[in-house]
Amino acid sequence: MSERSNNTMSTFLTIAAISMAFSACDISDTYESTSQPLWGGTTEAPGYEGSRFGDVWAQVASDPYSQLPQQTVTVGSFFSGWHNKLTRASKRTLARRDDLLPRFDKLLHPNGLCARGTWRITASTPYTGYFATGAEGLIIGRASAALSATLQGQYRSLGFAGKIFPTLDEDERVKTANFFTIDDLGGTLTDHYLDTGLTNDIIHISVRPSSVFDGPVGVVVAQSFMTADRTFNVAQTLIRQLYPVSTIGVDDADNAETPVWLMITGAADVPRVDRADFRDELDINNYPGGLAFEIWAAHIGTRLGWKDWKLIGRIDIDDTVASDSCDHRLHFSHPKHR
Repeated sequence: MSERSNNTMSTFLTIAAISMAFSACDISDTYESTSQPLWGGTTEAPGYEGSRFGDVWAQVASDPYSQLPQQTVTVGSFFSGWHNKLTRASKRTLARRDDLLPRFDKLLHPNGLCARGTWRITASTPYTGYFATGAEGLIIGRASAALSATLQGQYRSLGFAGKIFPTLDEDERVKTANFFTIDDLGGTLTDHYLDTGLTNDIIHISVRPSSVFDGPVGVVVAQSFMTADRTFNVAQTLIRQLYPVSTIGVDDADNAETPVWLMITGAADVPRVDRADFRDELDINNYPGGLAFEIWAAHIGTRLGWKDWKLIGRIDIDDTVASDSCDHRLHFSHPKHR
């Protein structure tokens, strides 16, 4: 095993060991204490009836920033006294399907830019739902950076969350499917957001001079995710499952065919734009010929090694906005582990 792999695994095991020690102390009674409301006075997720794409985007675009904020994150950001805000937020995002919420803080990815466009699967695939050949729908995505680093020259850990509306009618109310992708949690010096390979499996964490999730922050994050997911298996929390997308329109979810891995990356035919902040880089005004991402999927491979990636489709973006509602109202529901 290479030195880089040894360092990566060492960081992963350290976080896992410390997190398991923390969780072993309180995971047994954490759910007793959830008699405190998770949201709106109840621990139960209210009925989710879906949303209209037009309504959600109208809210997201309603309050654009006049100047990009630079929100910073420290361990202290996760606590209010002895209250762990991150654990509570993690439980909420697993429980709530809502596409918009009353104003809240995104604790891990506070700095973002939202995009609207069309999700299309153009290749022949073995998958179902909105990974199936010919699937086409509207999408709202949020590009973000973990914690505080947003600028070129910093070790940035970039991400992309997608909210697929299984319709091409902006006024049709539908239930959305959400997915989450991110690059190396150790951060990279990749100059362009479009050159970053963003995947749903974030088990690879490189050791950097200033790792994004190094030290106490990594411990708190891992512990919170494990508590919310009700697991001692930190490896489980480092992969976001894709079944919400593969089960769209499938009568029996047991018959769904789902890729293990998803990767989103900038389309090869889109020119790269040099801007210090990734939010300025992705401004739609920089792309008169169009902004687009490629959709890659795989079900053969290993988590820490080779994967049999296949290019299966494309996300074509027609507008972007950095706004208060993008950062504080738009909500992406995380799927529970199956």
